[in-house]
Amino acid sequence: MMSVTELTIRRPDDWHAHLRDGDMLRAVAEWTARDFGRAIVMPNVVPPATTVALADAYRRRVLDALPEGCDFTPLMTLYLTEATAPEEIDRAVASGFVKAVKLFPAGATTNSENGVRDMDRVMPVLERMAETGLVLSVHGEVTDPAVDVFDREAAYIDRVLDPLRRRLPELRIVIEHVTSARGVEYVLSAERNLAATITPHHLVLTRSHILSGGIHPHYYCLPVAKSPEDRRAVRRAAVSGDPRFFFGSDSAPHPDAAKLRPAGSAGIFNAPTALACVAAVFEEESSLEKLETFVALSGPAFYNLLASSSRITLRRSEQAVAFPDRIMTADGPVTVFDPGFPLHWRVVGRDGLDDSTF
Repeated sequence: MMSVTELTIRRPDDWHAHLRDGDMLRAVAEWTARDFGRAIVMPNVVPPATTVALADAYRRRVLDALPEGCDFTPLMTLYLTEATAPEEIDRAVASGFVKAVKLFPAGATTNSENGVRDMDRVMPVLERMAETGLVLSVHGEVTDPAVDVFDREAAYIDRVLDPLRRRLPELRIVIEHVTSARGVEYVLSAERNLAATITPHHLVLTRSHILSGGIHPHYYCLPVAKSPEDRRAVRRAAVSGDPRFFFGSDSAPHPDAAKLRPAGSAGIFNAPTALACVAAVFEEESSLEKLETFVALSGPAFYNLLASSSRITLRRSEQAVAFPDRIMTADGPVTVFDPGFPLHWRVVGRDGLDDSTF
């Protein structure tokens, strides 16, 4: 059978991206906008985007950071705190540009100290979200130090998420960056109102990549990569064509100095290589015919949006594509995710334009 060397698909979207702010935003935003037409932008900037007004101001900063003429739409999120009012949900729905509310368990990840400690205190907001259909985006890990770091996703499902869904079955929830067989099984058990994003790095990494032969901080993220069996479950979900699973890069840049310090920052900057990495995995899994569903169709469907009307062309070259090892920012270099194998896929055209035009 002849191998596929070129694919034309709907332009992908990124349903989970950290674009940061300030100088870092200006350095990284264009990398997401090169391949993706839209992105769900995480609100854990400083100060966090806790209101529609703050999300709008952040949206404008994102747009200002993009190259002139760039065709990219940031879809904004609100940072859920225990002080969030239900009326803010009404303003979010009315805004048209806020598409989700992000629930960070307090202390779970970067800039999450303002997150939720007591779920009962945010129930009025979640009830309003269930009424309006606004999506709840969840970082699904407990922060209990007694729970092993590799079990925190499963514990969150059992302790927090499943009780919440039983209490509010109409609440539409995305488990971000699902990493475990338990997480995949839980999404598959839901007939409606539950989905999950999957990252490029969780399609590739296991905990051995982080810890074998020394500690590799550029592979450290939260939730951490887990066992080969967990990775296998995540891969099966991604390539299945099941609309409950779709692409979210969780691209999360940190300066190398922050990654390499003793208590290194969690996060992987994968925006430049994300699409090429996912294409490589789908090729390896003999599932390239389902790539468009994963990166361009299932996400918009869950968010009740139309898929992109534009298309991109991906081409596979015999020689590996030369992606940057790092990008320079005002805060120093930021290392780009290297999956540990050559990448042969790249975007070569968009709606009939060759790659020299974008």
